Amino acid sequence: MPPPIDIYIGDIVQMRKAHPCGGDTWRVVRLGAEIGIRCLTCDHKVLLPRAEFERRVKRFVERGSQQ
Repeated sequence: MPPPIDIYIGDIVQMRKAHPCGGDTWRVVRLGAEIGIRCLTCDHKVLLPRAEFERRVKRFVERGSQQ
């Protein structure tokens, strides 16, 4: 099992699949057992279980602050 990914509030990630609005970049807005992400194109908010989020992330576009 791969080690968990370090995720921070404010990270901008590109997901493997595009959102129905056409955007594929999201900002991390909540951390915990579920990761809250907000689409940068249409501002829609989604909660994903951490394991599913880690599978769906393609790359980090920008890193948030490491508080």
